[in-house]
Amino acid sequence: MRGPCAPLIGLFACLALVVATGLWNPAPALAAMDYAKQVLIGADFHGADLRGVTFNLTNLRDANFAEADLRGASLFGAKLQDADLHGADLRDATLDSAVLDGTDLRNARLDDAFAFNTKFSHVRVEGADFSNVPLRADARKLLCADASGTNPLSGRATRATLDCP
Repeated sequence: MRGPCAPLIGLFACLALVVATGLWNPAPALAAMDYAKQVLIGADFHGADLRGVTFNLTNLRDANFAEADLRGASLFGAKLQDADLHGADLRDATLDSAVLDGTDLRNARLDDAFAFNTKFSHVRVEGADFSNVPLRADARKLLCADASGTNPLSGRATRATLDCP
């Protein structure tokens, strides 16, 4: 075929072939990663995009989540002993029933995370932001004992976000 439409017909034929063979998917399905009930001791997730990932009941002792994006992630019942979460973004994450013992939360964002039954012990919280995080009174008291600093991203003082006296 000749004329000004000839190149377009070739383009449409090529596009039709790509779509028909499945080489082009305009809206790929996003499957959330699920690491539930696994043993990931010492795993390295440094700086990883883990938004919405499930780590329910997972052993994450000594895992490295420094600078990781864990917004909306579920860490229900996770074992996070000696894990590195400094600078991690845990906004809207679920930490309920998780065990944080010796965990590094320095400069982490936990705004709107759910952590009511979370066990905190020997946790480093300098610069962490706990805005709108429901905590039990005993956990709040324990965290306030060592709370200091200001979160570098939100600009909020750790003691203020924990409602420390």
